Amino acid sequence: MWDGGSSNAVYCRPARGKAQKIRLDIEADIPVGFNENKEIEKSIYNWQGWQSFKELHAGVQHLENKALRQMGSLGGGNHFLEVCLDTQDQVWLMLHSGSRNIGNMLAQNHISTAKGLAKLAENRLPDLDLAYFVAETPEFVAYWRDLQWAQAYARYNRDVMMTRFKRIVEKHLVGGKPTKPLLSVNCHHNYAEKETHFGEDVYVTRKGAVRARTEDYGIIPGSMGAKSYIIKGKGNVESYCSCSHGAGRTMSRTKAKKHFTLDDLIEQTQGVECRKDTGVLDEIPGAYKPIESVMANQSDLVEVVATLKQVICVKG
Repeated sequence: MWDGGSSNAVYCRPARGKAQKIRLDIEADIPVGFNENKEIEKSIYNWQGWQSFKELHAGVQHLENKALRQMGSLGGGNHFLEVCLDTQDQVWLMLHSGSRNIGNMLAQNHISTAKGLAKLAENRLPDLDLAYFVAETPEFVAYWRDLQWAQAYARYNRDVMMTRFKRIVEKHLVGGKPTKPLLSVNCHHNYAEKETHFGEDVYVTRKGAVRARTEDYGIIPGSMGAKSYIIKGKGNVESYCSCSHGAGRTMSRTKAKKHFTLDDLIEQTQGVECRKDTGVLDEIPGAYKPIESVMANQSDLVEVVATLKQVICVKG
């Protein structure tokens, strides 16, 4: 599981026919894009975060039912679920998702508040999008509370999906027998945390990055036609104990759709069971940086634990 996390279990290699069945079952059981759960399972209702929903920004109070229905859903863009094999043919289940619509709406409401305060204070900012909260003010405290809630939602959202994902793979590869992962990793990216660096308590925002302390495991995925990596941090203090969370794009989604063709997508995803239609053309591997170069440039930040190659990919 990725962003948070990665779950690893030893199964047999998925045969080609089974790979398609696994993909179709994933797409049937885990909503992607703007889709939501038609039924809400007990584990979702049991999440403790719902107890503090009424404390969140007033601008999202009408979204509680939507947040419930989206818990356990993938979302769109570069979010994905993948079955991968490492160099020993061990199976890894990896996913990338976040706090869904509720996280986005919380952010938008607090951004609106910050902009309003900047106008009232007549702050001369180069751009109003640079509006900010002053630490320890009521607005900052409310923002930080909601941010922590959204990050907890994202983590549990991934847990719900991974439980379903694992059950699907077990059904097809080991006759439904429950298996115990050898390693599980659940890590945030695009988030903020209060930490101590260089003897000071600071707020660290990791945009396109994950934490990489010596005790931290993480996942650095490439495109859906390249390798991905399970890593362990080296605790490089000069990077604030951080590393890249992925390959990163070389061109925008709009440019990718204009530059590449469906034939390009089919060629670049050979050997991967995935959608091969224009709906995912913006996620073509050629629109991303070579993951090998990204890893070479951060060899002082992380060590590689496992090198993965996807065999099944479901995009949001």
